Amino acid sequence: MIPKAEDRAESHPTTIHVLSVDDHPLMREGIAAIINGEPDMKMVAQASNGRDAIQQFRRHRPDVTLMDLRLQDMSGVETMIAIRDEFPDARIVVLTTYEGDVDIQRAFAAGARGYLLKSTPVSELAGAIRAVSRGKKQIPRDVAAQLAEHLGDESLTERERTVLEHVGGGNRNRDIAERLFISEETVKVHVKHIMEKLGAIDRTQAMAIALRRGIIHL
Repeated sequence: MIPKAEDRAESHPTTIHVLSVDDHPLMREGIAAIINGEPDMKMVAQASNGRDAIQQFRRHRPDVTLMDLRLQDMSGVETMIAIRDEFPDARIVVLTTYEGDVDIQRAFAAGARGYLLKSTPVSELAGAIRAVSRGKKQIPRDVAAQLAEHLGDESLTERERTVLEHVGGGNRNRDIAERLFISEETVKVHVKHIMEKLGAIDRTQAMAIALRRGIIHL
């Protein structure tokens, strides 16, 4: 029987067991080198996709999981939700290149205990892992600033986000209407609301803002 994380913490109080989830082999190798180079940490498993991450979590019950948001089979957010549905006390730190406020909000809503960019210095990464392993949350200053910048902004509805994704695919209003089984006039109304909410002057700027904030990914 695999011991629970809290039981391991009593028998090996100085060792933090880490699971790394990332679809880039070189990134996983680099993270493993960093973790295993710390005196109080050990990389116990790695996963390249969401389904493997769930299996590895079940098998190893890590103290802290480092989770990329972009995976091949399911998103990092979906993977976090699946893990935490089964293991509510799972301590997960997002480690990603996505720095948009919407990405950050989704991650914390899914139960992330920390959010770090892949440009984070090694010392800060290690410190975040230690803090989260002790039950704390880790929100770097730049991440908190990104959240604060759009605090109170009106969110796009799911339908508006879908329309925007089609806009990003180069589709005309008529094409979008046909694909979504709605009228062209309804599409125009959605596009108007999208630009108002994002503060954009045209469709191109709306796409740029949406991509930067993580509202959509192409």
